[in-house]
Amino acid sequence: MKLSKTGMGTTKLNNIDEMYPGQSILLQTGQLVQYGAGLFAYNTIPLLVRRNIEKIIVDTLNKYNCIEVLLPTLQPDTIWKNSGRYEHYIKDGTMLITESNKGTFCLAPTGEEAVLEFAREKLKSYKNLPVTYYQIGEKYRNEIRTRGYLLRGKAFPMLDAYSFDENEEQMAKSYENVRKAFLEIFEKIGLPVIPIVADNGAMGGKKSEEFMLISEQGEDKILYDEKTNIGLNTEILEKENYEQYLKEEYGIEDISTFKEIRTMELGHIFQLGTRYSEMMNGKFTNREGKESLYYMGCYGIGVSRTVAALYEQCLIKDEKWGPCGFKLPLSVAPYKVHIIAKVENESKKKEAEELYDTLNNMGINAILDDRENISIGVKIKDCKVLGTPYMVVLGDKVEDGKIEFEDSATGEKEIISKEELIRKFK
Repeated sequence: MKLSKTGMGTTKLNNIDEMYPGQSILLQTGQLVQYGAGLFAYNTIPLLVRRNIEKIIVDTLNKYNCIEVLLPTLQPDTIWKNSGRYEHYIKDGTMLITESNKGTFCLAPTGEEAVLEFAREKLKSYKNLPVTYYQIGEKYRNEIRTRGYLLRGKAFPMLDAYSFDENEEQMAKSYENVRKAFLEIFEKIGLPVIPIVADNGAMGGKKSEEFMLISEQGEDKILYDEKTNIGLNTEILEKENYEQYLKEEYGIEDISTFKEIRTMELGHIFQLGTRYSEMMNGKFTNREGKESLYYMGCYGIGVSRTVAALYEQCLIKDEKWGPCGFKLPLSVAPYKVHIIAKVENESKKKEAEELYDTLNNMGINAILDDRENISIGVKIKDCKVLGTPYMVVLGDKVEDGKIEFEDSATGEKEIISKEELIRKFK
């Protein structure tokens, strides 16, 4: 990508939001554009970061034998009335609806109803089970209290998955399969989440866990044992039989060592049992030739939440100025190297363009800052704002075909050849 083609000007950061500095920088630099409360557009680099996260999710779930589908986000109100949840969502104002001469339609806040409609004609026999369907698509919730920019919006991309099984034992196996996949997904992205014991709440069912990132920007408080890396949502303690529940379902017998910390929820998984198949008559023919209800699980990752958490997590702070940019993890950074040259020097300009072409032809995605009348110092600041992990500087200080290679976060530099640079990324 050549920066001269993006319309990007020089960046000056002012009055950065102390609570959400990362997303504040994205907004100030036009990488996110806000259309209204909880409604955002993505510019090129955050969009590519989001797509890379989605690719990690897709590749990992496919590895764990889950099946990708795509359900409509605009749905007839009838399927919601069939489940009995329509009145609830309308009453609390969560669901956005549109009325037309063809009927009333809902913008999906979640996908249990739609996936049951999808599955009932395909999963007619126990021979078709177990199955876990998943999708990545937009969800819509009329959040009264939008908070934290991408962390709580009205429209947001989400990974939602749903398992269908013969019985409770098989449901537990499917749940564990997706649980492992989720842990692998967050590890690949570079976010050290903690799966914590949670209350199923309005979703119903027997067992659930939230995937939490330790963060002062989070709106959740959990109890956490650092030694065992086990956590639990404080809502669990409101259960009358919480001690027995923790022991039977999670093997937790003593919580005296748990301390309260603040966290950010990025994912949630549930064992639903037969609640939704009962409501919507979701049945299959079992091994005895009789009708049985599906045992279901549901699993979600907030994709936009994960994007937001990642930007807040990989923030670069200047000792003098404070938050000044990002170093995105290589696993999700759309561009690995940011090339900065003194374009007033024709030989350096030509050298930068040749390096840019070489890297891109070898599949090493690079940015070339070919903007004119901008100092190298300003270009270095803009590199950090865009989150490119490494930069190459072609200035007057380096001669003989060498280049200055710098870590965007630490500022560590080394003088290397072009061949050495290529070897680093190959």
